[in-house]
Amino acid sequence: MSLLGALPARFRRERVLIIGCGDVGQRAAGVLGGSSRVRVMALTSSPDRAPALRGLGITPLRGNLDDPGSLRRLAGLATRVLHLAPPPTGDLADWRLDPRTRALTRALVLRSLPSALVYGSTSGVYGDCQGRWVDETTTAKPLTPRAWRRVDAEAAVHWLGRATGLRTTVLRIPGIYAPDREGGTPRERLLRGTPVLRAEDDVYTNHIHADDLARACVLALWRGRSQRNVNVVDDTELKMGDYFDLAADLYGMPRPPRVARDAAGDQLPLMLLSFMSESRRLRNHRLKQELGLRLRYPTVAQGLEASRD
Repeated sequence: MSLLGALPARFRRERVLIIGCGDVGQRAAGVLGGSSRVRVMALTSSPDRAPALRGLGITPLRGNLDDPGSLRRLAGLATRVLHLAPPPTGDLADWRLDPRTRALTRALVLRSLPSALVYGSTSGVYGDCQGRWVDETTTAKPLTPRAWRRVDAEAAVHWLGRATGLRTTVLRIPGIYAPDREGGTPRERLLRGTPVLRAEDDVYTNHIHADDLARACVLALWRGRSQRNVNVVDDTELKMGDYFDLAADLYGMPRPPRVARDAAGDQLPLMLLSFMSESRRLRNHRLKQELGLRLRYPTVAQGLEASRD
């Protein structure tokens, strides 16, 4: 039975709009496409993408989050909205703000509101928790500009919910992996021989398989509670170095070298160093109990092992 098959009949005639229809958005569209009662639409700024989207059963809508005027046509179109577009990364008037999400929320209020808005954020909003367990009640303490912009986007989404009664759900997403996703496994990094931190300096890392994330997105559109944040993470409890050791063993490749933290700055790019400066373990009770997701890949070991089949 599909995820939508058990829903009451009154919820089955829907128009779902996906903002940011990349890999995860297309997987979510595939889940939704299992029901003839759902029309899936996707915002795109590129006319060249339209044929590919149509080939996936998705109706393309022209618009650009960086051009607020182009978003007016979205008002009143969708009964549910899945927002997966990231904030901009270029020069901004204020590096802490996400003008894209703000523009979207302004467009949605121009006409009849959807019944649900789901936003895909990042677990990076929690900052460094020094390896402690984190649930959705933990205060956000972003450490990077990209995490600050996500906090702003979350605030814009939930503000819209409070102001209008729209049911808003924020999904806090860690590292996404999948064998059929570009860069979706550690294989390339292992081939490069990129070092990881030695055990005494290592940090906890969190993961979700792209297929499980897509299913969580769809469930949140129907089952997400109002004004709710949900960690979308599997059951794995691993430090980053152990994760790469696990992958190396599964692929029959050499384990990566280990380095001390104070030496890592000379060998690793700044983006990777920023991930290695934050350590936390995410709880997923709401994911399972409120959204009712049964993980297809409860651990990265199972997900990576499946990729070898």
